[in-house]
Amino acid sequence: MFIDRLAPGLADNAKPVALQGLWIGIATGLYAISFGALASAAGLNLWQAVLLSALLFSGGSPFALVGVIASGGTGAAAVTTSTLLGLRNGFYGLQVSRLLQARGWRKLLAAHLTIDESTAVAVAQPDRERTTVGFWWTGIAVFIFWNAFTVLGVLVGNALGDPKQWGLDAAASGAFIALLWPRLTTIRTRSSAVAAGAIALIASPHAPAGTPILIAALAAVVAGALPDKSEGNNGTHIIDEDLPHHERGRHSDWPTP
Repeated sequence: MFIDRLAPGLADNAKPVALQGLWIGIATGLYAISFGALASAAGLNLWQAVLLSALLFSGGSPFALVGVIASGGTGAAAVTTSTLLGLRNGFYGLQVSRLLQARGWRKLLAAHLTIDESTAVAVAQPDRERTTVGFWWTGIAVFIFWNAFTVLGVLVGNALGDPKQWGLDAAASGAFIALLWPRLTTIRTRSSAVAAGAIALIASPHAPAGTPILIAALAAVVAGALPDKSEGNNGTHIIDEDLPHHERGRHSDWPTP
């Protein structure tokens, strides 16, 4: 088995979790080709795109930032929008920190790798060992492949020229939607997404470039902060809302505070 050669000391029951994290890293990393091409079209050179990809490691946030810049928006609008989209990772961190209980430099690294994918795999595991394996393998795999495919995307974008000629601008939007779609698992998240999209469409003809997406992001944050009366409260953590239904609450069984 491939994972045996890659990590020979890994426990047998943790190997499927590590393999899952590896495949998630590859699949998620492929979206970065579109990000790299979009970053190139927005005027970023290779090193700027790579640094943005590595430092703003948060899925939709770098897409939003370069998207606002590419549309002619201000730097303030780009930074604000990407920051709003990345706030969810702070909520993830509250739960992941309790599960991993990392210390020192590992805690700092874990904070950087706390994203949708690494969190979802970690909290779905039944014990601490597999939670730890799931988080680190998924987070590191996504980081490596995301940044590698960002480089490829920039090179492809530079070689092809205008991204609109090849449909890469639409591909970037499609990649953003693909990252967002699995998170829309509740009535509230779906309603928030529809409302934010409608607001952006209505504001686009009238507002300055970059402003519609900022307004839509603010609306989504407000909607997400409202009490969810349709779902009820079963005592699980806020992170459960972003997980598939069959995974919700599994992480609440351990460890006890």
